[in-house]
Amino acid sequence: IKRGRGIARPLKDMGRFPALSIHLITVGEETGKLDDMLIKLAEAYETDLRTSTKRFVSLLEPALILIMGAIVGFIVLSMLLAIFSINEIPF
Repeated sequence: IKRGRGIARPLKDMGRFPALSIHLITVGEETGKLDDMLIKLAEAYETDLRTSTKRFVSLLEPALILIMGAIVGFIVLSMLLAIFSINEIPF
């Protein structure tokens, strides 16, 4: 980068960036519109993040409902067992 070369090659050589990122940066450098390509890359990652978040929340909601139902069921069962154990006390 200090020698006036592009940024895409060093990023690719690091091996830590996805192919989409490298490709968009390369195209941006070649066309002279790196800023536009970086904006498109940011939008793609933002869309991916929103999709992942929606998927996670859609899986989390039923799990929380099941957990809350189990807690309520445990409380009801505890109360019923206490009531039934009172009936077994000899006078």
